[in-house]
Order: sequence, then structure tokens, then C-alpha cells
Amino acid sequence: MTWTEVRIETDSAHAELLSDALMEAGAVSASIEDANGGAFAENDASADAGARELVVDEPGYATPLWSDCAVLALFDEASAVAAAVKQAAKAARLDTDIQYSVKNIADQDWVRNTQSQFPPISISKRLWVVPSWHMPPQPDAINLLLDPGQAFGTGSHPTTKLCLQWLDEHLMCGEENAAPASYAGASVLDYGCGSGILAIAAAKLGAGRVVGVDIDTRAVATAKDNAQRNGVRVGFFAADTPLDEAQHARFDVCVANILANPLKVLAPLLARATRPGGVLVLSGILHAQADDVAQAYAPWAQLSVFRREQEWVCLAGTRSERA
Repeated sequence: MTWTEVRIETDSAHAELLSDALMEAGAVSASIEDANGGAFAENDASADAGARELVVDEPGYATPLWSDCAVLALFDEASAVAAAVKQAAKAARLDTDIQYSVKNIADQDWVRNTQSQFPPISISKRLWVVPSWHMPPQPDAINLLLDPGQAFGTGSHPTTKLCLQWLDEHLMCGEENAAPASYAGASVLDYGCGSGILAIAAAKLGAGRVVGVDIDTRAVATAKDNAQRNGVRVGFFAADTPLDEAQHARFDVCVANILANPLKVLAPLLARATRPGGVLVLSGILHAQADDVAQAYAPWAQLSVFRREQEWVCLAGTRSERA
């Protein structure tokens, strides 16, 4: 089967509307890319004039678009592409004679192609993230067998790696890898668990009670499957589950890999979920946002940068005994 890919360049104000409208008009998939090939400046006034601004997506906040966008839509060969583009442009409040380009794409094994882009990832000497369709490169390592499905969290993004590195360096797993006594058998809450990767890592690294929470019920289902695949007991719950039912109570370690604005909004909740003397570990934060996020948690904990990778940081700090 041959597929037809349509490419339409537009601005950030219309890209998401156009993407949704193309799906309504019969596209089997739609995505948004940087029309300028990925060059961008993150709100940096000193950046080259040719670079484009990337607005970082945060659920319920900004739209994740570049100034100049390319909307790519895939249609099956039987689709009436011209009529679909005209319908979508009208729905997105654009000129119905909008310019677009078309190319044919041969059918592929899409699942296998996607899987090939997710190889095993070494987090440390003892910790690996291994896609469920790969054999572990180091069978004797602590291997997180993962199938992300539609959930966030493959271990490849710097924010996930940073959280995994914190867990790896602070949780206890075996006498020869003993971590500080206060974290031995620690209870761990993974808020915004996605694929369950952090919660599962905590369980395999020697944590005691582990709970994962996410607003996306599909992520919760994926996380449960991954926990079973790894042979660990983790309680995964939807975010609207009552705290006592999810057994939130207070945790020794609360880890949240989300984004800066949601983390600030969640500060009171995450602080309540962390016992006095426990640790808050936060990521999904750009280096330029670190002080702002730390300030939001200042009534409960003094957060500092655990580690930085590229433009992302992981913040960590001890929950105050008095707050």
C-alpha cells in the first residue's frame, strides 16, 4: 500500500488547529515539526536572528510550537487529499487555497521502525533500560524491561535519565551497592508516572512501598503492564484516586518528572506527600526555570540542582521537619 504525505507550512497560531482539522478530514495521522529543521532559541534574546523560538509544552498551559511550523499529515492512497486539505484549512480559519506539497510513501512496518529508534540505554554501570523487544546487553545488570506504549518515559530523554540517576545513586540494592541508610527500603511516590519507568526502577533498586500516579488512564494501564513484565509490585493509580485509597500518606522519596509550571502548581500536594526528612526529586525543568521552581517549594524544602544534562536539570532537597 502507498501512503500520501501532505506537508503544509503555517504559523504557530494555526498549526495545532490545522493538525486536528486534518485528522477530522480523514488523515490517519498528523504531526507538527519545526519548519526550519530544528534550529531554535529558547527565549534567548542573544540568539542568532535566524533561530526560531520553541515554546515548551506544559499540560494545560502553552502550546508546543515553533514560530514557523510544518504540519505533516498521512492519508491512505484512496483519500481525496485536495478536498481534505481545503476542508481542514477552512476549519483552521486559513485560506482554503493554502499551498501544500505531497509525496508518496511506501508502506512500512511502522511498529518495527519505531522500535528500532529505541535501543537499550545505559543509565549507570548497574542500571539499564531495555525495550521489551530487545535482549539485555548485560544480563547481570539491573534491567528495566520497558514497553512505553502510548505513555511518556523511555529513558532516552535527559529528564528521565536524571531521575533514574538520582534513584540509582541513592536507593539501596545489595550490600555492595549500599546507599545511605535513610534510603534503604525507602517508600517512593512517582507522581506523573507515565510508562512507570521511575517507579519500577525504584522497586528494582531496593525501595519498599512504591506508588505511581498519572492523570492519563492509558499511562496507568501501561505502567501496570510494565510492572508485571519486571516482576515488581507497584501500586499504580489515576491522579483523581483519593489519597487514602492510593495509600499516598507520606513517602520517604517523592519523584516527579513533569514540567516546570505543573510542578509549581503541585508544590503543596507533593510537599504533603513527602514525610518530614524525606526527599523531593523534581525534573522536567529547564536550567533557566530552576530558581523559579525551587522558590515554589521554598516553604517546604530547600531544593538545589542534583545534576544537569543539556538544558535540563533535576532538583532535589530534603523536606523540612517544621513546614
